[in-house]
Amino acid sequence: MQANKYRVIGVMSGTSLDGLDVALCTFNYDNKWTFKIEEAVTIDYSKDWKSSLENAQNLNALDFIQLHRKYGAFIGKQVKGFIGNRKGVDFIASHGHTVFHKPDEDITFQVGCGAYIAAESGITTVSDFRTLDIALGGQGAPLVPIGDKLLFSDYDACINIGGFANISFDEGMVRSAYDICPVNFVLNQIMEIYFNVSYDNEGLQGRMGKVNEQLLQELNQLIFYDQDGPKSLAREWVENEFWPVLDKSEISVSDKISTCYAHFSDQIAKIIEDKKFNNVLFTGGGAYNVYLLELISNKCNAKLIVPENSIIDYKEALIFAFLGVLRYEQEVNCLKSVTGACKDNSGGCIYLP
Repeated sequence: MQANKYRVIGVMSGTSLDGLDVALCTFNYDNKWTFKIEEAVTIDYSKDWKSSLENAQNLNALDFIQLHRKYGAFIGKQVKGFIGNRKGVDFIASHGHTVFHKPDEDITFQVGCGAYIAAESGITTVSDFRTLDIALGGQGAPLVPIGDKLLFSDYDACINIGGFANISFDEGMVRSAYDICPVNFVLNQIMEIYFNVSYDNEGLQGRMGKVNEQLLQELNQLIFYDQDGPKSLAREWVENEFWPVLDKSEISVSDKISTCYAHFSDQIAKIIEDKKFNNVLFTGGGAYNVYLLELISNKCNAKLIVPENSIIDYKEALIFAFLGVLRYEQEVNCLKSVTGACKDNSGGCIYLP
């Protein structure tokens, strides 16, 4: 143990492109780890940045490298502004923004160069958390479960609903975790395309349509849902597997949205029921979706727990800050039981400015 207290900036950008989450977190160790989110903010992306990140997968190699560096400098600048005159920040831990995630091809890439974050902010930076696990034969995801295990052990399971829904829980002495289904990555795109708004506020649009049983059955029968973990989802899967099923249906947009809600709640509730959980912690932007949580609650017997807003909004930024702490301590921050790697590992590159 190098230190029993850390003050860290956690930085996260999710697939739903809601913005750049920046959280100042304190961690203390006294037989177990405890935490506090001192302050946090979501920095909205400009139209240019949102477009650049959305279309990054289409860039040529040179432009992609330039984006990687520019986005790193952008993160460094934003964090520097957030820190202001605060003293005593030990380091920054940045997840970056995932552009490519094809673990079956040994590929994962998060833009946001850690060297440029460190150079721009003047603060030691930990980044690139996924690559080592990929090199060790893992999925490079999910990374959050070690944080769930060490920071949120009071709950039978933790479910985060962001661009994708994922779950983390203990089975005996082993942590299990995997992606469940897409959620906001699909809903937000539909809302932007057809309603010119960024998301479905509290699920109000979802309530307006009717569930199409044929489409619901086709979505629930996608092969991914029959696979055992470790498994993970990404943009590529949605484009290749999910959208074709949705696009070929000739029902109204409202009915498609309602059917998506039924599908997402089916998949999430099924896991909760199969595992017989008594209480489940829900975080991520989807925890504000009243309609989605109602559907899940109606389909399972567990108590769904929605914590204070700072945890809902910034749990992933908090946990990436914690992954940075574990990396700094040279402790395991990525579990083979959830990624499928050949061994537990401690991923992340450390840049000293």
